[in-house]
Amino acid sequence: MYILYILLAIVILLLMVLVHEFGHYTIGRMLNFKITEFSVGFGKALFSRKNKRGELISLRIFPLGGYCAFAGEDETDENNKDAFTNQKPWKRILVFLAGVTFNFAFAVIFSFILLCTIGYDIPQVTTIVAPDKIVETMNIKNPLSAPESPVIPEEFALQPNDIIISIDGKNIDFAYGSTYNQIISDHLDRLVKDTEHFEDLAVVDAVVRRNNKYENVKIGIYRVEVQKLDENKNPIVGESTYTYVWNVNAKAYVHTVGEALERAVPFTFGLAWTVLKSLWLLITFQLPISAIGGPITTITTIASYTQANYANLLLLIPLISANLAIFNILPIPALDGAHVLFTTIESIRKKPIKRETENMIHTIGLFVLFGAVILIDILHFLL
Repeated sequence: MYILYILLAIVILLLMVLVHEFGHYTIGRMLNFKITEFSVGFGKALFSRKNKRGELISLRIFPLGGYCAFAGEDETDENNKDAFTNQKPWKRILVFLAGVTFNFAFAVIFSFILLCTIGYDIPQVTTIVAPDKIVETMNIKNPLSAPESPVIPEEFALQPNDIIISIDGKNIDFAYGSTYNQIISDHLDRLVKDTEHFEDLAVVDAVVRRNNKYENVKIGIYRVEVQKLDENKNPIVGESTYTYVWNVNAKAYVHTVGEALERAVPFTFGLAWTVLKSLWLLITFQLPISAIGGPITTITTIASYTQANYANLLLLIPLISANLAIFNILPIPALDGAHVLFTTIESIRKKPIKRETENMIHTIGLFVLFGAVILIDILHFLL
């Protein structure tokens, strides 16, 4: 059964590649570039057919990428006016940026679908747990104490269906790195370090949207004393620790169509920022190499998350599409970002860098890139 999820993951990855290459193809056609082949995948062709314009449309055996081949991409003869390299620099830059732009636009579309179907980052209260029911409801093991009645006045307390906008002045917005779970986790971390000064109930200020109005409310954090367990999970008499709980059960708020349209672009920028931040952590050795992966890792990850819940696809698709956009815009030889860099230099200098030199740099970059991707996949499964 798992093989079906693997096949679905491959189809999704091929779709991402198709979107990227279709961007190059579409803008190339609009600018009257001569296109020789549009291919999804590398290696031996599984399917090939020429269209009316003489363009070869191919599906190849290795779904690790794809390409839109333009006539004269490696051309060194300046007299061939149909050659890609002899087109105006600004036109070539638009073609190079088209794949990234299409990937980002695709991510925006699926971010919109995610936000208005299952929601993501902004929580909506489902139930409020009474203090005397917290131990039972939160399934806290070996409790030595239970929270007492709250001191929060009823008019300031959270209510079911409240949409939590901010906590302690921090807006809940994935695009800016502030999620509900992260803010809660930060609070609980501080409480663990400051056990001596913490009473049985702490009150946190919050802003909620209730009946289309913004209200200032308070959220309770309760401290429950729990008996420690030994290695055999038996209670240790006389020793205890504390756990901290919020008396709130929440689900992801499902945006209206208008709200989703408004948030889709900044939300996608948030996904892109997550990719960039992970890349920075990797470069600065704050993130292990095993935390990232190549196409094989991507396929197995999509398969695993989809098998757990099909709804995960609604987040994975825009995340991977934004990932492809960010990765391809990097100034790494053979990637779109490097082509844009070389073409920009050519535009400034009013003449290109020697074509043979540029082609060699991109060819070496392509082999290094393939080698790195394969190595990363191997390391991911070994580490």
